[in-house]
Formats: sequence, C-alpha cells, structure tokens
Amino acid sequence: MQFLFDKDKAALQSEAVREPIEASRRTILKSIGGVGAGLVLGLQLPAAAKAQSGAAAVIKGDGGASTFAPNAFVRIAPDSTVTVLIKHIEFGQGPYTGLATLVAEELDADWSQMQAQSAPANTPLYKNLAFGVQGTGGSTAMANSYEQMRKAGAAARHMLVEAAAEAWGVPVDDITVSKGVISHKESGKSGKFGDFAEAAAKMTPPSEPSLKDPSEFVLIGTHLPKLDSRAKATGEATFTMDATLPGMLTVLIQRPPLFGAKAKSFDDTETRKVAGVVDVKLLPRGIAVYAEGFWAAKKGRDALKVEWDETGAETRSTAEIVADYSQSAATTGKVVKEAGDAEKVLDAGGKTIVAEYVFPYLAHAPMEPLDCLIEANESSAKVWAGCQMPTIDQGAIAQTLGLRPEEVKIETLFAGGSFGRRATPVADVAYEAATAVDAIGRTRPVKVIFTREDDIHGGFYRPLNVHKMKGAIDAEGNITAWDHVIVGQSIMEGTPFESMMKDGIDPTMVEGADDLPYAIPNFRASVHKKTLAVPPLWWRSVGHTHTAYSTETFLDELIALSGKDPVEARLKLLGDKHPRLTGVLKAVAELADWGSAVPEARARGVAVHKSFNTYVAEIAEVAMGEEDGVPRVHKVWVAVDCGVAVNPDVVRAQMEGGVGYGLGHILYAGLTLDKGRIMQSNFDTYRSLRINEMPEVEVTIVKSAEAPTGVGEPGVPPIGPAVANAWAKLTGKRVRNLPFAPIES
Repeated sequence: MQFLFDKDKAALQSEAVREPIEASRRTILKSIGGVGAGLVLGLQLPAAAKAQSGAAAVIKGDGGASTFAPNAFVRIAPDSTVTVLIKHIEFGQGPYTGLATLVAEELDADWSQMQAQSAPANTPLYKNLAFGVQGTGGSTAMANSYEQMRKAGAAARHMLVEAAAEAWGVPVDDITVSKGVISHKESGKSGKFGDFAEAAAKMTPPSEPSLKDPSEFVLIGTHLPKLDSRAKATGEATFTMDATLPGMLTVLIQRPPLFGAKAKSFDDTETRKVAGVVDVKLLPRGIAVYAEGFWAAKKGRDALKVEWDETGAETRSTAEIVADYSQSAATTGKVVKEAGDAEKVLDAGGKTIVAEYVFPYLAHAPMEPLDCLIEANESSAKVWAGCQMPTIDQGAIAQTLGLRPEEVKIETLFAGGSFGRRATPVADVAYEAATAVDAIGRTRPVKVIFTREDDIHGGFYRPLNVHKMKGAIDAEGNITAWDHVIVGQSIMEGTPFESMMKDGIDPTMVEGADDLPYAIPNFRASVHKKTLAVPPLWWRSVGHTHTAYSTETFLDELIALSGKDPVEARLKLLGDKHPRLTGVLKAVAELADWGSAVPEARARGVAVHKSFNTYVAEIAEVAMGEEDGVPRVHKVWVAVDCGVAVNPDVVRAQMEGGVGYGLGHILYAGLTLDKGRIMQSNFDTYRSLRINEMPEVEVTIVKSAEAPTGVGEPGVPPIGPAVANAWAKLTGKRVRNLPFAPIES
C-alpha cells in the first residue's frame, strides 16, 4: 500500500509537498497503536480505560459518576443508559441505529435506554474489518460489524449477569434479562444495568460470548426509531459546518480552473482590502484566503487575481474525450472474463444488436459541502470533521504537519451526506486543512470550507465511461453471444487501494459486467483503462452505476428482439444458479402485479442487479414528461434481499433514497468539460431530482436468514435501467447517452 502522498497525487495535480511514504497496511496500523484482527482486538479497551483486571473498566465522568466499559463498544452509565460507540460515520445511512440495535439485542436492553456516539478515530480497535483501516464505504457498515457488535453486547450482558448473581448469591443460569431489567424469579430480586455496572467491571469478559439464535430476536428485524433523528430534526446535532472554536479563521481556497494546472503567480492587493480578511497564503493546491467569517473569505477570494500554469493540464472538451473513448471501445480491451467464442458467433451473422453507451462525469454534491476544522501546534493536532476514512485522513494530516499519527486526534461529526465524496484515498480535504493551518504557523484554528461551486468544480467524480455492446440471438430467441467493452478511468490506481487491483484491472471498472449472472454460452467482457488529469472517485454504488444500466438495458433490448416477456426471460436466463436474484425478481413482479393492465399512456420496465452482496429488483412505471424526451416516473416497486434486515425502516429508507438519487442522475445530472473547464456550478446547472418529481416507492424486503449485507448503495443501480426499459416500451426509443435531458451549463 502506498500511503497517500505520491508527489503529484498528494497535491492532487498541483505542487509536491512532502516526500512519498511507502507503508504497508500492517505498518500503518502499528503506527496508530498496534495490530490485530477480528473480535479479540475489537473487544479490547484502550490502555487508559482498562481496570485492574486488564479486561474491563470503570470510567469516571466529569461529575464523578462511574461508567461501566466492558469493551471498546459499550458504555453503561449508573442511570442504566447504554451508549454504543459507532466506528462508522453517520451521514444518513443509519449505522448509529443499526449497530446500536445489534448491541441492544444481545444485551437485552430496552430501546429507550440506548444512545449512540461516534467512536474515537485512529485506532485499530475500530477498524473496518472489510478494509483493515477505520473507514466507511462499500455498504460494509452492517456487514463487517454484525457479529462483532452482537458479541460486544453479549459480553456486556454476561458480565452484568455474573455481577448480579454474585450480589444475590444465586446461580447465573437462574437469572433472566428483559428490557434492561435483570431478574431472579425465585427470590423476586431485580435491578437495572446501572445497579451492577461497577461490580461487573471486576468480572472477566468471556472470550467467545454465546449469541442468540435468530428465532430469539426481540429487536433485530423490528421497527425502531432512529437514534439520531430527534437531534437532527431539532437542530441539536453538530455537523462540521456548525463547529467553531475561539479565534477560528475561515479559509476558502482558490483552486486551479483546469485539472492539472497550478498557480504561477497571484495578486492579492484587492483581497487584503476586504474587511475581515486576515491573510493570504500560497498552498500546494491553490491560494488560501483567511478571514473572520465566510463572507469575508468569499469576497476576498473573489478579488484575487491569479495566473495559472496550465502546462500538462487537461484541456479537452467532453466531446473530444468521448470520441477518444469511442475509438478505443471499437476494439477489444483487456479481457476480464470470457466463455465460449462470442466473436465467432457475432461474426456469423443472424439477429444482432450493437449499442454504444455514454455515461458522463457525475459529482456527488452532498447537501453539506465539504469542510474541516483543525487546530494544531508543534506537538499535536485536533480535527473536527465528517471523516469517512479517519485512518487515511489522520495519516495525511500527520505527515503534512510532521507529527506522529497518534498525535492527531479526530472527532468524527455528523456529515450531511457523502455518496463517496468524503472517502478520497488522497484525503484531499484533510490535507488542505493541514496545509492551511501550517501556512499561518499553527497560530489559530482554521476551518476550510468548500462552496457548492468549489465541490462541483473541484473534481473527484464518478468517471466518464463509454460502453460498447454486441449481442446475438438465435431463431428461437435465445441469446447466443454477448460482447461488452468498457472504457474509463481507474479509481484505485495510484491510491492506497491499488493492491486490490488484479492483473492491472480495477475491479470497480467492471463490477456488475464481468460477473453477469445470465446463462449466455458465448460471453466476453473487456476493459480499456484511460489516464486523465480529472480525478475519479467512487460514487454511490461505484461501477454498478454504469454497468447495471448498460447490461440491463441491453439485455432488455435483446429480449424485446426475441419477443419474450422481460421478467420471464430474465428468470429463465437466471435458472436455478442464482436463487436470491430470482427471489427478488419474483417478489417485485408480484408486488407490482406484473402482467396486469397498466394505466393508459404509461409503461413499465424492470431491472435486477446484485451489488455489495445485496440483491435488488425494481419495476418503474413511466409516462411522457413535461420536458421533451424526459419520462415522468410515477411509481417504483422495489424488492430487496439484504440478508437479515436489522431495521426494516432503515432498509426501506435507503431503497427510497437510492431510487431518488439514482433517478435524478439518470434523468438530469451530468458534468461537461469545455477546454478542460467544468461548465456546471451549482444545483441550477447540476440538476437534481425535485420533490415533485419523486415517484411513489413501494418496498418489499425478502425475508432471509443470511448475514446482513449493505443497503446504502444497492438501491441505485436498478432504477436507471428500469426507467429506460419502460421508456423504450412507451416510446420505442432506447436511451444510450445519459442523462435523458440535455445537460445544462
């Protein structure tokens, strides 16, 4: 793993700042406090919190109250309040509620006593077991924590029960726990968690606490109110945009207008005349304006005069990039999956379809623009931010400030969305904050803020992709050949995640295309990797955003050519090898009453896709919209199989949100370059779905005993092809160049 600061990548196509650090994941973890794997490490306590037993602790609060800390994830106060420390950032996808539910279930707590707060950052105790470092992404929060958090709750329960048994002089097996009350029926004695918390800290935690059989679940699978909803609804929740410190300066950075450019010179004469502007500094990524408040910083930045060195910058237009990609797509790329001889069958003639798809660059555009508050001196730094990848952010800040990683403390706050934007492998926001505070001698805390325009102009996009598809059917309408060429940028190349690439291929470029579940005898998928100065990044559901659209619409086109029913044909192609995909497809067809009469002037389309080990099928009902060439989506039916649905309300909410987010982007959103410059600036030109355009969404959750998988992203991929397939049925037109509406600029 190359950790963060390759010379050019560290400055994000600007100036170099430090020498590169070469470090393995093991080295990184050692540097932040030790290494280890799995449950044993995950349930240990930081040394400062350990009791005499070395296994559990009683932590004294500000008021002297004792809080029982049986492991790294659970805190039980004297008033029996249970606080769960959540290792995943909460930006609306529900980990506070979901992971607290797991603890509460095994603890046999009452939901009213549960609370959640962000876990301390930068320690292997809270690493994502899927990544090896602390971070949130890939819809892994529930999947990697399911057993870990249940065991944390079970261990705490075991110790409380032992403490009660000792206090009452009764056998452990005779004690029951229900809704936060510990009871001994024969003696009639009972007590709450807080009554035994201090005594429980003296007990030895079980190394492998027993877990409930799913048939015993009381809370998992039920409708529980989200723990963070009230604070967010009342304004009590603290986001980075809310955070302030005495003496804090607000920093806005003037960044290059072209990707790959850097500042040659600048004139800050007029900037320094703006009331409230304190200083102006040249940073590796641009020119920083420091001010007493946002508007002074904004006015000061607007007054800057900058000359840019555009040598080596990306200066092509979108049309030129697409033309280059299309030329590559006409040839076979590096083959990632092959069966039979697709080329031979396609060359033999018969009924064939050839289609080219163009997917634009997409911004993430979270509701809360990017920001980071940092305070530093020569020996330490404290950071307040919506950190999606705390380990990577910590490493970037530590290296930039010449500190050890453990000297950088991060307080992870709520974030107003992300969709992948806060998970940059090069930690751009944290890095810029560190350079900004360092440039003024670490004398005052600074908050770096991106305006909406900064974020949309600033790069880190879902990459532009071009797909070339070829397919053939025989006389009976069976699909006999399928050839799929993908052209785009690698997200992983040159990042700490490059080690996940296999044979030089970034799996996120082809996911959902190389593992097509349909039984097609002659199949080939290949990829051309392009290198541009425009920085790519994972975007909600990553490669599945474009592979699901291309595969499911192209499949639908072949099915239409054969004259078969879209649902029945898919079920036949899936056969019995993919029961969970078959399950959601049948479930959504039943939910929507597929095959029944459709209202006049409307049509329905279907799509099914697996992403992040979650299976989703969607049916969309569309009509002609008010805008020419843009459908009006009236209703969407969704069937999802995500294993055990820990909180069905959260699952439904994420499916609904995925439908809305995905729909807005396939209908309206896209970024275009004109001579290298991004033409969109804010929501007026980077069009999002409006509230009156949101369709009715009906969700069914397929019951499953499988371990839970993610729901934050899998609702997005099927909505685009479901709408496009319905639109083709309604109008006879296949949309292969997204979005549906012309992109505004």
